[in-house]
Amino acid sequence: MKSLVLVTLLALIPSTARAQETPPEIRYDANADLLKLPSGMHFGEVVGVAVNSKRHIFIFTRTGERSTVHGATAAQLFEFNPDGTYLREIGKDLYGFAFAHTVRIDKDDNIWATDEGTNMIIKFNPAGRVTMVLGRREESVEPAAPVTPGAPPPAPRWGTFNRPADVAWDLAGNTFIADGYGNSRVVKVDRNGKWLKTWGSRGTEPGQFNILHTIASDAKGNIYIGDRTNRRIQVFDADGNPLRIISINVPFTKEVDVLNGAMPGTGGNPLAASGAPWAICITPGPTQFLYVADAVPGRIYKLTLDGKVLGTLGESGKQVKQFGWVHQIACPSENELYVAEILNWRIQKLRLHP
Repeated sequence: MKSLVLVTLLALIPSTARAQETPPEIRYDANADLLKLPSGMHFGEVVGVAVNSKRHIFIFTRTGERSTVHGATAAQLFEFNPDGTYLREIGKDLYGFAFAHTVRIDKDDNIWATDEGTNMIIKFNPAGRVTMVLGRREESVEPAAPVTPGAPPPAPRWGTFNRPADVAWDLAGNTFIADGYGNSRVVKVDRNGKWLKTWGSRGTEPGQFNILHTIASDAKGNIYIGDRTNRRIQVFDADGNPLRIISINVPFTKEVDVLNGAMPGTGGNPLAASGAPWAICITPGPTQFLYVADAVPGRIYKLTLDGKVLGTLGESGKQVKQFGWVHQIACPSENELYVAEILNWRIQKLRLHP
């Protein structure tokens, strides 16, 4: 069966990983001052952004440093009105918050925070109450075991995660967890929190992963996985059967400021090349589009769901309309994006003019 899956995946590559012509640059406006925190409060690294059905904006940021047995924590979750006015902090001093990674909103406006530091995914209802917890953090009285330099990551275990990165859902309400940095697999959990199945392992072959950094689903319930270090997006159905592989091969020739990362293609670092998917987002509506962000070129790409690049936006930098490590994108419509940036400690709201 594994051989059949591998053959199927290999057959998909030529149609999606072909070289691409240089697409047009999409015109857009940007607002980097939309969100207004109360006096004395600040964002740190803004790693997560999501928008619910009321157009409220949710920000997951690495700030709020507090002392713990294992060191500092850096995770706060904020909610804002559509006009950017501050509403509240959700999960203040929550046991499951330590190192923020992503925030997502499901179809019922539940809020899902994925915390890489505690190996937990926490579901809040729209009122901000915790309604489900997936995973478990290390015991505070037992310091983490030292890691031998160069040693392979520990084998994945049932029922736990190792630096999970993101979540998505299918049409039946099952949750798909990008598990993530340490385990290199997808975990499928049903709507009641029951562990159903996993697929994937660390590697470079189709069906394998090297840092599942971002995940999203389309209107058919297909699952799109940002296989970051392998510089590709792998697409599966809700049962884990492979559908296609998307590779973004748009040339990038400009020089990059060292503060935004290494020059593309240098040092053998796959993240320094264009197209390594740090963040993906799929728009709603009858015709869906895929937005993908990389790090060092600092661009956002607009694609069809079958992988055709329709256009690019921006480049790395510190100014408005430039990006510093886009970590998550919210795309409530085709021409409206909210972009969370690590290096610039902000979000930008983009209005596209294609």
